[in-house]
Amino acid sequence: MKRCAILTMESLEGFEAYDHLLDQPLLELGWQTEMVSWRDTEVDWDQFDVVLIRTPWDYQDDAERFIQVLGDIENSSAVLENSLTICAWNIDKKYLQELQNHGVNIVPTAWFNQYQSDNIAACFEQFGCQQLVIKPCVSANADDTFWLTIDNWQDYQTTLATTFAKRDFMVQPFVESVIEEGEYSCFYFDGQYSHSILKTPKANDFRVQEEHGGRLTLVEPQAELLEQADHAMAVLASIDEMPMYARVDFVRMGERFAMMEAELIEPSLYFNMEPKSAPLFAQLFVQRMANKHRIN
Repeated sequence: MKRCAILTMESLEGFEAYDHLLDQPLLELGWQTEMVSWRDTEVDWDQFDVVLIRTPWDYQDDAERFIQVLGDIENSSAVLENSLTICAWNIDKKYLQELQNHGVNIVPTAWFNQYQSDNIAACFEQFGCQQLVIKPCVSANADDTFWLTIDNWQDYQTTLATTFAKRDFMVQPFVESVIEEGEYSCFYFDGQYSHSILKTPKANDFRVQEEHGGRLTLVEPQAELLEQADHAMAVLASIDEMPMYARVDFVRMGERFAMMEAELIEPSLYFNMEPKSAPLFAQLFVQRMANKHRIN
């Protein structure tokens, strides 16, 4: 029986996680799973064949230490999925610039490494909008994300200056379709498309995560959305390698879809939404381990 560590956080209380749905499909294929906190300093990573990153949803609190832990895993005999190279690249949202340079349509973004109120004011004019979203370049779960309007943004200057005093951040126009339609997530396992969901925020909010009251619906993606998602996956594979798992998020902007994020570290894969997704993941995971890493 081969062993797979499911990398998580010390407690998932208050979070919605569905990776337990992998346990039985993987067990039937000869793999035993075990939840392990990334903060556990006593773990011997050599005892596992694979460490599968799934729910370390507090990593942004100490991103440097998190990357060090992933490095320890890669230096062990265990296979890390997704790889350290992928995670280190994906942990900073400036990766979106590289995807854009390779033809991926992203939400228009301004990038800053120091907070100045004049820059925020200029973004309203730059994007020709009345509302902005500001968030750190290293973040998760919509932490420290601000939805501002041209009328109220100055009320947040002290908070913004404190929050981004020593953090790179990004500014985007608020995309109305997030409220009106929602955000689409397309899921891929070892490059193979699995399923898509539509995430819509609760009333008077813009955050689509379940923990913030977002609603989820399994959907059949439009051909154009799937085409853009497939293209994004091809670009991701060309930059490094095809990741074992990926969630690519898009919103509608005018006549096209625009990428919000490519989640390659710890995205929820929503196995609960599509009954076939967990068995498909298990099958492709075992095939990848056998073909790429000779773990049979």
